[in-house]
Amino acid sequence: MATVLMCRRLPRLGRVTALSTAAKHGSSKSKKEKRDKPGAAETGTQSGATIQLLKPQDYRVLYNPAAYAKGRAGSQQHGDRDSSQALGDTFTSPGTTQAPQTFPTASSQALSPVRNALPKPKPRSSTLLEQTVLARLYKEEAEKEKREVHDSKEDPRTFQKGRPEYRALTCDSSEAAQTLPAEEGDSILQSVAGCEGSPGVLTDYFLRLSRLPAERRAALASDPRFSALCHRAVTAIRLFSTPDLIHILKACVPVAVPASHPLLNACEAEFCRRAWDMSLEQLLLVADCWRCLDRSVPSYLGILFSYANLHWRDLTLPQFVQLLYIIGEGRRSPADLAQKVESTILKHLDAFTLEELGAICLGLFKSLSGISEHVMRRIADRVSLQMEDMSTYALVNVLKMLRYTRMDHLPLMRELGRVIPARIPATNIQGIMHITLTYSSLHFFDEDVLAAVATSLPSKVSYCRSKDAAKFLWSFGCLDYEPPNEEEFYSSLIKQLHAKLHEFSKFPEHLLTALLGLAFVKRFPEELIDFALREEFVQKTRGSKYELNKDLFTLGKSVEIECPTYRGSRLTPQLCQEFTEVVSSFAEREIYVRPEIVEATSLLESMLGGPEYVKNHMILPHTRSSDLEVRLAADGRPIPFNFKDPVAAKKLKDVGVSLTDDLMSQLIQGRAHNQSPTGVGNEARIPRQERGDTRGTPCLGGALSAGATSRAEPKPGLWQAGEVRLALQVSNRNHFCYGSRRLLGLHCLKRRQLRLLGYAVVEIPFWEWFPLLKRTRSEKLSYLHYKVFCPALPTRAA
Repeated sequence: MATVLMCRRLPRLGRVTALSTAAKHGSSKSKKEKRDKPGAAETGTQSGATIQLLKPQDYRVLYNPAAYAKGRAGSQQHGDRDSSQALGDTFTSPGTTQAPQTFPTASSQALSPVRNALPKPKPRSSTLLEQTVLARLYKEEAEKEKREVHDSKEDPRTFQKGRPEYRALTCDSSEAAQTLPAEEGDSILQSVAGCEGSPGVLTDYFLRLSRLPAERRAALASDPRFSALCHRAVTAIRLFSTPDLIHILKACVPVAVPASHPLLNACEAEFCRRAWDMSLEQLLLVADCWRCLDRSVPSYLGILFSYANLHWRDLTLPQFVQLLYIIGEGRRSPADLAQKVESTILKHLDAFTLEELGAICLGLFKSLSGISEHVMRRIADRVSLQMEDMSTYALVNVLKMLRYTRMDHLPLMRELGRVIPARIPATNIQGIMHITLTYSSLHFFDEDVLAAVATSLPSKVSYCRSKDAAKFLWSFGCLDYEPPNEEEFYSSLIKQLHAKLHEFSKFPEHLLTALLGLAFVKRFPEELIDFALREEFVQKTRGSKYELNKDLFTLGKSVEIECPTYRGSRLTPQLCQEFTEVVSSFAEREIYVRPEIVEATSLLESMLGGPEYVKNHMILPHTRSSDLEVRLAADGRPIPFNFKDPVAAKKLKDVGVSLTDDLMSQLIQGRAHNQSPTGVGNEARIPRQERGDTRGTPCLGGALSAGATSRAEPKPGLWQAGEVRLALQVSNRNHFCYGSRRLLGLHCLKRRQLRLLGYAVVEIPFWEWFPLLKRTRSEKLSYLHYKVFCPALPTRAA
C-alpha cells in the first residue's frame, strides 16, 4: 500500500500533498526573475555525452559516503556539506552517528519505474510485436541502469585510456590476454603439490591462473590447492625478483584475492622493504594494484610519496597524473608535495588532456588537498573554453574542486549553463547531484539548469542515496527555486527520504539537510520532522563528530512558527536555550561588530533619540543573522524599549540629533518624491517584494522641525495597539545569489517568519547601504530616516 505523506507548506492553507500527485505544470515564479541570473544561460543543442562503463560481473559497487566526509572539519574542510556555508552569518557542519531507529517506511529496495510498469510477458498469447516491444523496453531499461550505477573503482580510471604510457603504470583488468581453457586450472593446481616451488615456476602458475575464464577464477579463492600455492609464495617471498613479485600481485587482481589474504600481507611487507630500490614506474604500478585489490596500504603510500618528493624532477606527465590519482584514492594529502603539485599543474596545463584535468581535480578533491585560487582559476579558464569536448564525468570532477575552493568563475558557470542542460538526461544521478550542489554552494542561480534537473529527477529518483536526495532538496531550497513540476519533484524526493530512512541512522546530517531545504521553500513533511526531533535522534546528532545543533535549532523553531497545528516531537526548552546561548555568543563576537551594522546602529540611535530606541540583536536566533529592531507608536513616534541597564530606564535623557537646514531639505525632498535618497527605485527591491508580499501604507512620521529632537516616554515590554515593530535587515552579499538581488533560502525563511510574528521587514540592502558608508553623515541619516518612516510599510500590527 502506498504511503501518503502529509506535507504542510503554509499552515493557513492546510495544504496536503500526496505522493501520487501528478506533475503540476505551470509557470515558475522564477521565470519572472530572469534578471536574477548572473549569466544568461542558453540551453545547449548538442546531444549530451553518456558515461557508460562496463561493470565486471565479479565486482560489487560499495557505497561509502564516509570517504567524502572523513576528516573534514572547520571552515576549510567543507566538501560534504559545503553548501550550507555562508547562507547565514554562521555555517553548519555534517555529522555521522549510528543507532537503531524504528519508523514505518516504504521498501528500501527501490526498483526502476519502467521495470515496475512492465507487464509480465505471456508466452502463449503474446504476439510477436508485443514481445518485440517488451524486449526493447527491457533493453532500454538495462541500458539506463548501466548509466545510473556509479562504478567507484572504474569510473575514475577513464583518463588512463588516453595515453599508451599508462599501460606501464596501471593494472588494467581489460587488457587483452588469451583466455585459457577452464580445465587447465585443475591441471595447474594439481601440479602445485609436486613442484619444487622455485620462484619462476610459482610466478608462472599465478599468471596462468589469472587467465582462466571469470567463473573459474571466482572459484579459486575457496580451493585448498590455491591456498597451498599462496602459502608456497609467502614462504619464498624474498626469493622473487621485483618484476616477478609485481607479476604475482597483478595476477591477484583478476583472481580477486581478498584484501586481507596472507599473500597480500606478505607482498605489502616485501614491497615496503624494497621500495627504495624500485623505480617510480614500478612503485606507481604496485600502488595501482593495491587500489584494484581494495587494500588500504598507508605505509606503502607514505614511502611512495617520499620517493616521489625526492625524484620530483624526474616525473613524466603521465606519472604525475597517476600519482595524483593514487593520492586521491588513498584519501591522503602529503603536505610537503602541495607546492610542487601546483607548479607541475601550471607547467603541463596546456598538455593535459581534458580527462586528465578531471582526474587531477578528483584526486585533489578526494584527498582534501588545498589548491590556490590562481591555479584553480587557470584550470577553470581552460575548461570554460573546451567544455563541449569534455566528458560529463571529467567536468563534474572539475566542478567538485571548484566547489571545494569556493571560487567564482563566471565564464565557466555561463558556459556550464549553456552546455549542461542537454546532458542532464544522460547523466547518472550522482553526477546530477554534484552539478546541482555546485550551483547552490557557489550561490549561482541558473533557472535553465535547475529546470533541467527537476525535469529529469523524478524518473531517476529511485537511484538516489539518502545523501543525493538531501543535496537536491538543499540546493533547490538554498536557491529558493520551485520548478514548474514542483509537486512531482518534491513528492518523489520526500518519498525517497522515507525509503532511505534506515540510512539516517548512520548519516543523520542528511536528514537535517533535506528537511532544512524543504523548510526554506515552506514545505514541512510532518512524519519526517517528528522523526528528526525525537529525543533518540537528537541525542544521536549531539553525539556526532560534527556540529549539528544549529541545524536542529533552525528546524525546530521554524516548525514552531510556521506549523501551528503540528503535534509531533519538539526540541525541549532547555535545548533551545542552550542553542540560543551558543548562537548569541557567536553573534556578539562576529556579527554585531561588523562595520556596516555598527554604523547603522549608531546612526539610528542618534536619529531616534538614544540607544533605548534601537536594538541590535537576533529576533530569531535560529536564523543566525542580526536585526536592528525599532518600534513606532500609532502616530509614528519612536518607542523606547531597549533597557539593558535598569538605571537607564529611570534616567532616560533627552538625547537627539540636531537637524541642519541641509539635512532638513534632504529629508523633505526624499519624502516628497517618495524615493530613496540613493536614487534606487523599484528595480532594487528584494525578490519577495517583486512577488507581491508587501502591502503599501502611508508614510509614518513626517520630517522633524529644524532643531527638534525625538523624545518618547519609556514603555518597555508592551506591544500596544497600533504599534509597529520594524526589523531592519542590514544585508551583505552572502545573503543573495551570486551577482544578483535574489535572496537565498535561509534569508527568505527568516523574513517570512518575521512577518508571521507581526514584524514589518525593512530592507537595507548592501547595494544601497555599502556605497553610502563612504558618504556624509547627513546622507546616511537621510537614508535611514527614509527607511524607517517612509517606504511602504506593512499594515501596523494590532
